[in-house]
Amino acid sequence: MRIRPIARGDLDGLQRLAQETGVGFTSLPDNREFLASKIESAARAFEERTPVDDRLYFFVLEDESNGELAGCCAIEAQVGREVPFYHYRVGKLAHSSVQLDLHRTIDTLFLSSDHTGDAEVASLYLRPEYRRDRNGALLSKARWLFMAQFRDQFPDKVLAEMRGVFDKNGNSPFWQCLGSHFFPMDFNEADRLTGMGQKSFIGELMPKFPIHTTFLSEEARDCIGKVHEHTRPALEMLKKEGLRWEGYVDIFDGGPTVEAYIDDVRAVRLSRLCQVEIGHDLEHTERPGWLVSTTGMVGFRAAWVGRGPSEDGTLTLTEEEAGRLNVGTGDSLRVLET
Repeated sequence: MRIRPIARGDLDGLQRLAQETGVGFTSLPDNREFLASKIESAARAFEERTPVDDRLYFFVLEDESNGELAGCCAIEAQVGREVPFYHYRVGKLAHSSVQLDLHRTIDTLFLSSDHTGDAEVASLYLRPEYRRDRNGALLSKARWLFMAQFRDQFPDKVLAEMRGVFDKNGNSPFWQCLGSHFFPMDFNEADRLTGMGQKSFIGELMPKFPIHTTFLSEEARDCIGKVHEHTRPALEMLKKEGLRWEGYVDIFDGGPTVEAYIDDVRAVRLSRLCQVEIGHDLEHTERPGWLVSTTGMVGFRAAWVGRGPSEDGTLTLTEEEAGRLNVGTGDSLRVLET
């Protein structure tokens, strides 16, 4: 298994992934024309043919044994520069009455664009049959090595939007209690429009004043800052890297947005460069503990290897591992012990 940039010939494979993702996966709608445009945008980003703050770096997890796309992930260099990027900010409003000796604190939701200009890690999806052998960790962590390698291409902060809670019928209690009253469409249509970059209707239709959560149903309030059951593993991986929830939630499903300063992210801090050497008769391990990535943007690759670098900064790879990464003796790699 290896991570690589998406290629212009991956449209069919990407559409199959989009068809599997399900409701609430905003960034990957099942629209062939839109997906083709996303692939072209990503290809131009890796070729450094678009402005730094407008780049979408889209990666796929490839099964070398059959060429299948097993999953995908992405990095948005900066959000909200061209299209508004909205959240609800969860706050508190205090009321008191001296005469009655009463004090009341009420949670509020306030429409916000506070994350404008931040980077975003997004679009992480792994097909069910590949949810094994640390493939999910490979998808999630490879993005940090890319950001560490090209640190000057990104701003100070990074965020990740997590899918919110849905019931067994695929309905969002948060949406049904709140968003449905302001948008004359069902959740799937609002989700589709947002995924395709058509977000201006959010600012046009949503109220500009704080929403008191006491007016929401208990079921809807319980969704605020909570994640979909399938999203919990992804959230745990992000938390281990240092991302935390700071009170921002998705305006449609109430899912949490976690964030951190990029330089504080564990994998960015701890990854380092080494030089490649090709060896023979190396021991293999069933659970490789080192994540490695190449240092070029166009030919970026990431994969697990079974050993780390020596004290002199040399990493010995098997011919198979070197082929997977498309590197040779003397090339540089970025490494991270996991």
